[in-house]
Amino acid sequence: MTGLSSSPVAEGTRSRPGLGPRAAAVLVFGASAAVLVVEIVALRLLAPYLGLTLETSTMVIGIALTAIALGSWLGGRIADQVDPLRLLAPALGVSGAVVALTPAVLRGVAEWARPLLILVAALTILVPGALLSAVTPLVTKVRLTSLAETGTVVGRLSGVGTVGSIVGTVLTGFVLLSRLPVSGILFGLGALLVVASVPVGWRLRGRSGTAPAALALVLAAGGLAASVAPGGCDAETRYHCAEVVADPAREGGRTLVLDGVRHSYVDAGDPAHLEFTYVKAVASVTDAAFPEGMPLTAHHLGGGGLTLPRYLAATRPGTRSVVSEIDDGVVRIDRERLGLRPQPGIDVRTEDGRLGLKRLDTDSLDLVVGDAFGGVSVPWHLTTTEALTEVRRALAPDGLYVVNLIDLGEQAFAKAELATLHEVFAHVALLGEPVDIGLARTGAPVGGNVVAVASERPVDLTAVRKALDARGTGWKTVTGKALTAWTAGAPVLTDDYAPVDQLLQPYAAQRGH
Repeated sequence: MTGLSSSPVAEGTRSRPGLGPRAAAVLVFGASAAVLVVEIVALRLLAPYLGLTLETSTMVIGIALTAIALGSWLGGRIADQVDPLRLLAPALGVSGAVVALTPAVLRGVAEWARPLLILVAALTILVPGALLSAVTPLVTKVRLTSLAETGTVVGRLSGVGTVGSIVGTVLTGFVLLSRLPVSGILFGLGALLVVASVPVGWRLRGRSGTAPAALALVLAAGGLAASVAPGGCDAETRYHCAEVVADPAREGGRTLVLDGVRHSYVDAGDPAHLEFTYVKAVASVTDAAFPEGMPLTAHHLGGGGLTLPRYLAATRPGTRSVVSEIDDGVVRIDRERLGLRPQPGIDVRTEDGRLGLKRLDTDSLDLVVGDAFGGVSVPWHLTTTEALTEVRRALAPDGLYVVNLIDLGEQAFAKAELATLHEVFAHVALLGEPVDIGLARTGAPVGGNVVAVASERPVDLTAVRKALDARGTGWKTVTGKALTAWTAGAPVLTDDYAPVDQLLQPYAAQRGH
């Protein structure tokens, strides 16, 4: 009777070089971890050019999953046709070379051939991801010497690969990105894979399965190119690629650039100097709504260069400002690169803004300023009725919520946020360029920044307009029926439904947010 045999698949298998269980586990673990490291770091690498948005994250995750599926399928298919031992070392070496070159290639393409960026980014994730994902089926084929142990071998290696993916994810998110630059992580990983390919080749074939000299040249080229490639950062924080740019027209002026977007302008010697128009608008609202010189109790969602907390401290002595800034790297840059020393009355807390709101006492604040951004995206959980209800709870009855919003084109997100503010607050107004807030009869809206004001008490918009004019902003205000008409049909954002990334139009990185 003919049937499946539990004997070795092939007698020759015993005599050829092989992998012990530990070596097999190490290969599968390392390759699986490397795939996730590349995926997560690719998000950081692309953020300055595509934005750290839901679409960017979805694209990178989709490409990585495609690479894993493609590599697993092709790796298994090829393993049945070719000796797997011949392929493991080349898979490691070639993937390492591609990973090491990725920072220089992507940044170069982003600067000089932007239309090709998504295609090149896909290839730099897909190629090493597929090669590394092929390691598991190749190793499985080598380890399967008997049908009797199929389940054990496949299950063990699948589990090891999953653990490797978990370790790669956690290690990258909690350790590597907080201590190393993106280019350093990818170059180091690429070098490690190339170096590992040499002993793997010797162990399995008795000779190197790759061309060490050629790969060494690739690594050297990758390191050199990464050091001179455009788009580098002065510092890489947990969340941002950060640069500090000096203002040639103002001795003490510095601009904090996060992921290619101008986030804050700071003059360390003159905290009352305001450069960006939206910051002037926020200051104008504050100056008009509260008596001159009156100290305030304020909370700031987003710190950046601490421009507004420093302005309030300078113009309203005795003001107490608490700042929720999620990125401790930005706080460090404020101190080390912008020269902003700790000062009484400004308490900077490294925390998520939504969680910071929950810790505030009821009716405890005169002012809440919303100015939190992640590159060109908006933290959606700060835009919803639930988040705004927390803001209203923390504000005193005569308190004010002033929020900077970014959008372009038809400004679907800005309109949705205004509609959401109307759901929570009794009085809402909008400040911006006339063409952007529906006051100009001709011309299409350009977008960029608008500032919304919300409160439970009426705000003197005449005084606000005078303050805006005094600063030469050119901005106007709109409220009441005109504002309701502007937001007509816009959805109200909730924790259950807040498609902020889909509503927000692509933002021009060269403009200040």
